[in-house]
This record gives sequence, structure tokens and C-alpha cells, in this order.
Amino acid sequence: MNLVTPDGGLLFWMTLIFLLLFFVLARFGFPVITGMVEKRNRHIDESLKMAQEARARMENLAAEQAALLEKTRQEQGVMLREAAQTRATIIANAQKEAEEKAEKIIEKARVEIAAEKESALRDIRKEVAMLSVDIAEKVIRKDLENDDAQMRYLDKLVGEMSSARNSKN
Repeated sequence: MNLVTPDGGLLFWMTLIFLLLFFVLARFGFPVITGMVEKRNRHIDESLKMAQEARARMENLAAEQAALLEKTRQEQGVMLREAAQTRATIIANAQKEAEEKAEKIIEKARVEIAAEKESALRDIRKEVAMLSVDIAEKVIRKDLENDDAQMRYLDKLVGEMSSARNSKN
């Protein structure tokens, strides 16, 4: 039971050593320890403050990035709409121009066809007139006595003219 209840002298020396050790620690150890703890606390506080500032900057950058991305998307949409409008305008102009050219070509072909037709009709009229003159000349030259002979002669001349005309074509 001696271990549980110490002697008065042991208690005195233990208290004296404790107080002496406490005094030495209080005088030399505690200021160093508290200085280190305070320095560590300041460092932690500064680190937390810097982390908060960094987080705030990151949030600002994220907001700026989102705004810039949205602005870019809007500009892209505007550019795409403008490109679509330009494309539609170009296509419409090209179609209009193609239609105008086609109309000019068709009109030119109509004019040429009409000119060719008119020329062909003039040639036919000219040939008919020449044939008529030739027939009349031959009828007048021939002295025919009766109507029957005149009719046979006219049929013969028309046949000759038809065969001559067919041989030219």
C-alpha cells in the first residue's frame, strides 16, 4: 500500500521538482511552444484565407467562362443565321438568273424559228410563183385547140413540177 499513499517527503520533492520543471518550461519552453503554435495558427489562417480567395477567383473565372461561352454560342447562332440567309439569297439570285437566261434562250430560239419559218414560206411562195409563171408561160406558148387537150397538158405540167420539186428536196 505504500505505492498508493506516498510519504510526505516524497510528496514534497515531487512537488518541488514539478514546480521547478514547470518554472523552467514556463520560462523557456512554453513561449517557444506557444510561439510555434501561434505561428502555425497564423499559417493555417493565411492558407485558409488564400484558399478562400482562390475559390472566389475560381468562381469568378467560372462565371466569366460561362458568360463567354454563352456569348460565343449566341454569336455562333447569329453567324449561322446570317450564313443561311446569305445562302438562301445566293440560291434565289442564281435561280432567278438561270430562269432569265433560259427565257432569253427560249425567246431567241422562238425568234430564230419564226425567221426560219418566214424564210421557208417566202421560198415556197417564190417557188410557187415561179412555177405558176412557168406553167402559164408554157400554157400560153402552146397553141391548144380544145379544152380536153389543155387539161391533159396542165396535168402533165403539174406532175412534172411535183416531181421536180420532190427531186430538189
